[in-house]
Formats: sequence, C-alpha cells, structure tokens
Amino acid sequence: MLDHVLLDVIGGIRQSFESALLQRQAVEERFQVDVLLGDVSWETSYSLPGEETPPRVRADVGVDWPTWSQSAYRSWSIGEPPADQPEIVFELALRLQRLAKRPDPKTVVTALGPNRPSLASAVLERSGPTVEELRESDDAPSEWAIEITYEGTWPIEEEVLEHTDRLEALLRPLGSWVATTLVRLADLDLAFLPPDAEPSAD
Repeated sequence: MLDHVLLDVIGGIRQSFESALLQRQAVEERFQVDVLLGDVSWETSYSLPGEETPPRVRADVGVDWPTWSQSAYRSWSIGEPPADQPEIVFELALRLQRLAKRPDPKTVVTALGPNRPSLASAVLERSGPTVEELRESDDAPSEWAIEITYEGTWPIEEEVLEHTDRLEALLRPLGSWVATTLVRLADLDLAFLPPDAEPSAD
C-alpha cells in the first residue's frame, strides 16, 4: 500500500466529514495527476444525509498537491532538510442549488456567520458569492444556484509529517463546521425546484 502524507490528509478529511454524518456524493469524486506538471488533485462532494438528487445544499472539496510540495516531501522522507515545507492547497465551496428564484446573496452570506473554517492550522479565506442562472432551453424556467468558496494553503509541519496518525484529530473540526453550516443554509426560507425524476423501470 502506498504510504504518503497526501493520502493520509485525504483520509483525514473523509473521516472528518463522515464523523459529522455528512453523505458523500460518490459519483463526484475524482483523483487526478497532471502528467505534464506532476501536480496531484483530489475532489469530492458531500451533502446532508437524506437529501434528494441533486441535493439542495452541497459542499465541494478540492485538494491540490503541487509538484514542488512533492519534491519537498521526498527530501524530508530521505532525511534531507527541504528548502520549504510541503503545502496543501485547499478549497471548500458551499453551494445552494435547485433554487426557484434568484437568491439574495446578502441573506446567504449572513447565514454563513462570521466564523471561518480551518484546515488544521490554516484558516480559510472566504471569497464573494457567485450566483448562477441555468436553463435547459430558451423557454424553460430558470434554475438558480449560489456558491461561496473558502480557500487556503496549509504548510504541513514536520510534526505532522512524523505523526500522520494525528491528522484525524486535527481535521475533525472541519467536518463539524461544514455540517453545521449546511444545516443553516438548508434552513433558509427559500423556494426549491423539485428533485430530478426517478428513472423509469421500463
């Protein structure tokens, strides 16, 4: 089995979200390697348990492991002091979708509250909301969505590299924050369109 701190971080994030009783959207998960640059990325999505398809509220998670972080990690693993600490670039997008009307961004941002999530020691910065209008055809009714993104970079300390078994405890607050925030977003007084129809058995 491949032993790598990136896989340990991914496992810690999964455990954090699942301990918070969030439900992973399996079809959304991707693990990719840029064969030209060498960067590695992992993406997945979680929703509240019992949500319909697609869920009304969703958390999209993205982790990037740049090539230079891999070089720094390799130097550390063979006992050579790296020039810089390896870093993980993290992105968390909270999404409200299937909305029947254009949402008020101020209402959604207020529901998020002032607290920002953290990835272990890295506090994430929030960007402004993005509102989307989707139509299947020119005469179809509009479907609206709004997304707010949190981003940050986590320099992985040597103590974490030496004791990756501590990652689960370090990352546990992230899942709790996401679950609580998704509940607040789902409780907003907004009109949602019906979920996708179930496929016919014929």
